[in-house]
Amino acid sequence: MAKRILVVDDEAELVKAIQIRLQQADYEVLVACDGQEALEKAKKEKPDLIILDLMLPKMDGYKACGLLKSDRRYHKIPIIMLTARAQESDEKLGYECGAEAFITKPFQHEVVLAKVKELLKD
Repeated sequence: MAKRILVVDDEAELVKAIQIRLQQADYEVLVACDGQEALEKAKKEKPDLIILDLMLPKMDGYKACGLLKSDRRYHKIPIIMLTARAQESDEKLGYECGAEAFITKPFQHEVVLAKVKELLKD
């Protein structure tokens, strides 16, 4: 059974590129384009992992991550923050709200895929 990954970003082309790479690696991919939709999809679909942008419409990635991590039903879902925000303070805040990994854009798909595999213990 394929592991399910929720990809959350408001840049449609980026989402498509990540989706294609993950599907080539035999993952099932769910998509959300804002923080509120991410939260709703995560709760409804219970993905095995979430790739989450920080700067999102409706609710930022920090808040979405924090809300999921503070709920015992979803707190074990690993979250990779994938963002253009590269300040050390952004990364620190990402880990403080519960993310397991922090990758800055631009990124190499191989790095994201390796982190996905590591967190899913594939």
